[in-house]
Amino acid sequence: MPIEDEVSANALKVYKAMKELGMASEEKMGTAERVTQAARLPKNMVLNALQELQTKGFARRKVREKAAGYYLIR
Repeated sequence: MPIEDEVSANALKVYKAMKELGMASEEKMGTAERVTQAARLPKNMVLNALQELQTKGFARRKVREKAAGYYLIR
């Protein structure tokens, strides 16, 4: 089943932005701020989309000292 059928439009936009930024592994994870700039969406929409991607198993969140890091797993 393609991702387009599983997630909302904002989550899809965030997913594509993360793919473009190369956030495909834990070593290359980035912050929500970076994703916000790339996706050109308000920060709260990006955070909701990241939450949705985590719930559906497309992304992971790693807690770090200053800001949490996000990366794609599928």
